[in-house]
Amino acid sequence: MVTLIRYKVSKQKIGKVIDNVSKRTISMLAKEVSVNVETIRFYERKGLINQPPKPMQGYRHYPNETVNRIHFIKRSQELGFTLKEIEGLLALNDSPCSKVQELANKKLIAVQKKMADLLLLEHALEEHLGQCQNNDDDSHCPIIDSLQPK
Repeated sequence: MVTLIRYKVSKQKIGKVIDNVSKRTISMLAKEVSVNVETIRFYERKGLINQPPKPMQGYRHYPNETVNRIHFIKRSQELGFTLKEIEGLLALNDSPCSKVQELANKKLIAVQKKMADLLLLEHALEEHLGQCQNNDDDSHCPIIDSLQPK
């Protein structure tokens, strides 16, 4: 008898959890995934997430798939993918891994190029700062001079 009562309580708790998830409004979704409501609307307009149908009364309710998709979008952005590239990744969800690998390889090449450019910038700034530190003439600055057209 005790087991049966525990089962009923557990079933009630599970039912409440399911009800709360199925009644996730846009504001609840935004809070859950730590974005603005307008961000969700933007993703809907861009076709990155599906907008649930609006019931006759009340609010739209967002499923767990939307939560997972927004987490995917945000994580992809953290890795440096643009929304256009993320759209491509989402479209490749059912595609062979080779297509996803091709897109990731292109992104890797772009990141490596940016890193090389940043290293060049770092060395140029170090050189100019060294020139400033050795500059005895306070009437001109080697950094400003280097930026002037020749």
